[in-house]
Amino acid sequence: MTNKLLTQLGKLGHKFNQPIKKLSKTRYLQRSKTFNFLLSLTVGIIVTTLGITTDWATTGTSTLTYKTSWIGNTFGSGNLRVQNNIEAMYVAPDGTVYTNSHWDEAGMEAGIYKDGKVISALGDTHGWSRGGGKAVTANSKYVYIAMTQGSRGKTNEDYPPEGTTWYSVRRYDLSGKPAPFPNGRGWDKSMLITSTKSEVTGLATVESELYVSDFAANRIRVYDTDTMKELRNFTVANPGAITIDPQKNLWIIQSKNGGNPAKIIHYSQSGKQLSQQIADIVEPTAIAIDHQGRLLVAENGPRQQMLIYDIKSQPVQVGSFGSKGGIYAGVPGEVRDLKLYGLTGVGTDASGNIYINSNGFNKSGTDLRKFSPSGKQLWRSLGLIFVDNADADPKTDGIDLFTKQEHYLINYSKPAGKQWTYKGYTLNAFKYPQDPRLHTSPDATFVRRIQGKPFLFLTDMYSSFLQIYRFNPATDGQVAIPAGMFVGSNGADKKFLTGNWPPHQPEKGEWIWRDRNGNGRFEKNEYDTSKDYPYLGGWWVDSKGDVWKALRTPDGTAIRHYPLQGIDSKGNPIYSYSSMEKQTTPSIFNDLRRLEYFPQTDTMYLSGFTVDHPAFGDDTGVAGSEIARFDNWSQGNRTPRWRIVIPYDSTGKREVSTAAISVAKDYVFTVTVKTAEVYVYNAKTGVQVQQLKPGPEVGSESGWIDIPYGIRTFRRSNGEYLVFVEENWKGKVIMYRLGG
Repeated sequence: MTNKLLTQLGKLGHKFNQPIKKLSKTRYLQRSKTFNFLLSLTVGIIVTTLGITTDWATTGTSTLTYKTSWIGNTFGSGNLRVQNNIEAMYVAPDGTVYTNSHWDEAGMEAGIYKDGKVISALGDTHGWSRGGGKAVTANSKYVYIAMTQGSRGKTNEDYPPEGTTWYSVRRYDLSGKPAPFPNGRGWDKSMLITSTKSEVTGLATVESELYVSDFAANRIRVYDTDTMKELRNFTVANPGAITIDPQKNLWIIQSKNGGNPAKIIHYSQSGKQLSQQIADIVEPTAIAIDHQGRLLVAENGPRQQMLIYDIKSQPVQVGSFGSKGGIYAGVPGEVRDLKLYGLTGVGTDASGNIYINSNGFNKSGTDLRKFSPSGKQLWRSLGLIFVDNADADPKTDGIDLFTKQEHYLINYSKPAGKQWTYKGYTLNAFKYPQDPRLHTSPDATFVRRIQGKPFLFLTDMYSSFLQIYRFNPATDGQVAIPAGMFVGSNGADKKFLTGNWPPHQPEKGEWIWRDRNGNGRFEKNEYDTSKDYPYLGGWWVDSKGDVWKALRTPDGTAIRHYPLQGIDSKGNPIYSYSSMEKQTTPSIFNDLRRLEYFPQTDTMYLSGFTVDHPAFGDDTGVAGSEIARFDNWSQGNRTPRWRIVIPYDSTGKREVSTAAISVAKDYVFTVTVKTAEVYVYNAKTGVQVQQLKPGPEVGSESGWIDIPYGIRTFRRSNGEYLVFVEENWKGKVIMYRLGG
């Protein structure tokens, strides 16, 4: 750009030069001070213009325009968007859907949906030690949800005492505002305390009675829906979700207990157990009665379907809804209208329309759908993102994006927020029950092509591991197959991961697991072990597939390099401690946090705290105070080409800090923790050239950046840069489109 502008200005200057020379030869103009002044002024203006234009071209401030978009949530702005998870739901006769969940980052634990839109959120379920739950119901006047209230040290304001949690039912009006009642508890008198031992697991109403599953007490409690006074209670072992049939009798999910499988049992209103039950079911998670009086059951076992029972006498299954095998039917993991996964809610309205929520496995995210009675999908509301970020498949030029469990296709010609299509769910909980994503909480994705084959690499909020996944479309469709995993040293000479997973984990030290036999399970002969400094700064996977690790050790050898040793016969990348290299850290750093190495140019970018700009306190999640670029890294150069100071905490108050960095071709990108502002630097010079903030497309707002890889970037073949930024607050990934 700079050379082009200089050439054009040079040609322009040459054109002006000839007539000026002719004019200057006249005797009058040679003696004219006015002419000399005007000539000097003209030259000055040209030179100044040249300088300004050159500066624009260098910094890019005139050309690096950007647009804001998002992926992963049907709605991208405003207070009403699809919540992180739906763990329970109730469908009213008019098609209004009421939902509940334990947690939503923006405080929408419980929501109200209709016609594919978010109508309202049930208020005051977040903060002040409050949370939602996994039960909800409604009648013609009120909504009732399960919730928790923890202690706040304010018993005088009717909070529980220290060390006590109230497991409660809270009442709301139909607009979502708390509805107090006489002798109600909590600060606004809208809570009914049912237990201090375990949460409410089921709710249902009929006429003027509210039925509540008190799991810890093994009882069903019955309350007046208006006064909220207890009327009676009766014993039911392990009671869960409840629904009430046209004869006003209760159907209750009895949760599995030890070796006793789950089943659905039948009780009268007075508490008499009736003879009917459904036992031939694997994992019932939700039940409802449809407009024909049939019992609907969410079967979350391998079938992944809604089962339909005639219950006029002994229950008989008369139908099912959804593809048998759910998301794993046909092409495994491929998203289709009738493929369900992780069912948490079922229901119908008075017209027979069907509503089903899929929550994935290990709370993947909300997938709420409405179908016509004939099975046609009428609308779908998605909230798939929670503590996550996206990365692009380098082979498809940014068309294919991956998050930790989802695969998206992007059409960049569409408007903001409409570009993404949910293509695949990459987790198979039945075929690969030891998949690390079922047992940990990864939150950042690296997509790499190694020897032409696609791989996913995932880490977490604390950089405590690096998980590796391969693909085999012929056998597993869209599913990412567990292939390998790195973990660090514990530092306390004990197992790195507590609990029973993974099996055969080494007793101490760090390890690399590789799925040598290709079955996706952790087996005894599949671990390589070592021991190293326990405090990790970050991970990186370069374009060749080499793994890099930054340690926070100040001893001058904080970098670990694991060269790829090949791909085994099962398709897994091979790494080992015997081939690991310890590399020297540039002396300017005393606390290394991030690294990104590019083998094509032998360029290393490092970030961390430096001798000149040290850390204040130990904020483990941030990227540091400086970024430095090193050329000819593999040849031993440790002298930076440039160093830049990035926003960091210099006061100890943690008001300003940088969460993450990412490099793509000509630019270095960073993002701040609390303001989520993206800084863009010229990769050749380190000069800042742009600053990105969320645009009006996403309400000009973002939550904090919580993860060490909260920004990922990719340069498309047309010169456009894609910048993906975690937006955990309102359940999406922000996508900036820069330049191009």
